[in-house]
Amino acid sequence: MPAVVGLLEQRELGARRHLDELREEADRIQAEVAVAELEGQQWVIARGRVDAVLTPEAATPLARTSSRMCGTRTPTRRPGTR
Repeated sequence: MPAVVGLLEQRELGARRHLDELREEADRIQAEVAVAELEGQQWVIARGRVDAVLTPEAATPLARTSSRMCGTRTPTRRPGTR
């Protein structure tokens, strides 16, 4: 009977080790998910900022001045144009 108990203990130890490995992997994956979520949020913010800059209604006097300084014009929409 002691041999059977020893085999069971070995199996239990193996199962615990495997569980520990899986928990470590889950922690690593959760950390990667958190980084990916942050990056996604940063892209959403960046897109919103670009939209705000490119929207003619949002063009402030400073934005119009800086665009003239770059040699470009702030696009304006006129009725009847595309």
